[in-house]
Amino acid sequence: MTRLTSEGRSTFNYPDRGATARRPLPAGYDITHHRTRIGQGQAAFDAAGAAVTTFRAHRASGMLVTAGGSPVRPGDRAVVGIGIGPLRIDAPCEVIWTAYEPRRTGFAYGTLAGHPECGEESFVVDMEPDGSVWFEVNAFSRPASWYTRLAGPVVPFLQQAYVRRLGRYVRRLATGARPAPAGYWRRWTGSRRPDTGWGG
Repeated sequence: MTRLTSEGRSTFNYPDRGATARRPLPAGYDITHHRTRIGQGQAAFDAAGAAVTTFRAHRASGMLVTAGGSPVRPGDRAVVGIGIGPLRIDAPCEVIWTAYEPRRTGFAYGTLAGHPECGEESFVVDMEPDGSVWFEVNAFSRPASWYTRLAGPVVPFLQQAYVRRLGRYVRRLATGARPAPAGYWRRWTGSRRPDTGWGG
């Protein structure tokens, strides 16, 4: 069952809230889409769904995430930290919808005021009738700050590269493969442990 956040208080910085739950995605944004096979069977599906809906996969891939809900629910807020030290950018988001279904697990979050982009991104794990397990990201976004506008076409390129990286980490967590050594992530992200992120 897919649950949507209420229409109450809002500091979202874009008008198309909830659009990742529908097709096509809204016009006027850069579109990011990536779907990759991550495993086979119920165990892989359960592990991947848990990794996605607790932000474990995001943290393993190098993002610094501060979030309240675990697993996420509509209305939960998260701050995704990108970069290190004085170059770190905090990107606030709010969970728009969640899906906790027998063959589909995931969520979408939308950007809040202060985020360098405006738009929405969904992260979904699904299991096909043949038992194959897939991870899919759908997003629409456009610049919301002077520096993302200045970066121009570099931002969509980086977004696509990141979702591919995230897919690899969902696969590793779903199949039990060991992530990159902790020292690597300390050097690049400040994370103490690659599977839990800052202070985890």
